[in-house]
Amino acid sequence: MELKLFMNYKFFLFIFISTLVSCDNKRIKLSENNFEEGPNNEEIELPPTEYYYGINLDSFSYITNKIKWGQNFSDILTKYGISNKTVFDASQKSKGIFNLRKIKKGNSYSLFFKKGKNTPSYFVYESSKYDYILCNLDSPISFKKISKPITYREKKITGEINSSLYLSFSDNQYPLDLVNLMVDVYAWQVDFFRIMPGDEYTIIYIEEIIDNKVVGVQQIKAAKLIHNNYTYFAISYDQGFGNDFFDNEGKSLRKTFLRAPLNFYRISSKFQKRRFHPVLKRYRDHLGTDYAAPRGTPIMSVGDGKVTEARWGRNNGNFVKIKHNNIYTTQYLHMSKFARGIKKGKIVKQGDIIGYVGSTGLATGPHVCFRFWRNGRQVDPYKQNDLPEGDPILKEHENAFQYIRQKYMDRLEG
Repeated sequence: MELKLFMNYKFFLFIFISTLVSCDNKRIKLSENNFEEGPNNEEIELPPTEYYYGINLDSFSYITNKIKWGQNFSDILTKYGISNKTVFDASQKSKGIFNLRKIKKGNSYSLFFKKGKNTPSYFVYESSKYDYILCNLDSPISFKKISKPITYREKKITGEINSSLYLSFSDNQYPLDLVNLMVDVYAWQVDFFRIMPGDEYTIIYIEEIIDNKVVGVQQIKAAKLIHNNYTYFAISYDQGFGNDFFDNEGKSLRKTFLRAPLNFYRISSKFQKRRFHPVLKRYRDHLGTDYAAPRGTPIMSVGDGKVTEARWGRNNGNFVKIKHNNIYTTQYLHMSKFARGIKKGKIVKQGDIIGYVGSTGLATGPHVCFRFWRNGRQVDPYKQNDLPEGDPILKEHENAFQYIRQKYMDRLEG
């Protein structure tokens, strides 16, 4: 009897404990489910931290202004309570990094204030569209020039010329920086002052992007220009000497000499044996070509060479003479002044600026008289049809060039 009661007791005890465990497990599961799904335990997405010039805006407020006429680094900072000592120390830190005297009117600057402070902790100056100056005004004072991250994107544009390349770009709101790049590409083939209505162009170029804004043009990759019913192709390719341009057959667009010593000009007097001189009032040979242009227009060397003369002459005014090799020599007269560093013995490259348009010597208005010698005899450069050309694509680069050529020809023609 006692044994039976004891067995019944153990049985009921087992059932009781099992029930408790089962209930606990259910409570645990319920609790876990509540933890996972309960509204008080949802993940909350915090807003991303915002930075400006690399400065955390959670901790700083800022103001932005533009440099005013006559305003300088010291004026800006002392106005906001920065001590003269701090200004001096910051100026010392700037040496070798940025010349504070070159702060320009119209450029932007920003001042960053720690929350709750009335004096700025950072001064930021937009020195260019590509970089900025960051000055930490708190101890320890520091001064940095920081480049902005740039991304590059390839873009294609097309257009038709009605009056000039410049106006076509302006009307289409294309980057005007491309005008000079196009002139450089076709400097040996096309006189852009003789461009004709109806001429067409297609250009593939690389644009520069900072903060999701297009800020400039890096380079032209390929171009097609239809001028006077003739198509000129230009494909950019680097053979290890820097980018150069070649036509669709791999021939260099670069000639030994530029067509003219100026980018934009008007021929006011051609090479001729007998011309009435406007100053001397008598007929005499005019063994040069006069290019009229605004005073101060840069004058370029038409080819590589060595300066043999850079001086003033009573008739020629300020002039430069360059020997290119044993056959060719050129001369540039009536300059307003020489470019920096131009003197006898200076080695120059094609396209280097050697001086600026003026009217010194026997001249009635601003222009450059361009003279061209071949084997010691002055000749008309426009009648020299056998001038040497630039080097074509080297044999070891032919396959790589053909790949690049086909890539861009498809896009230019498409």
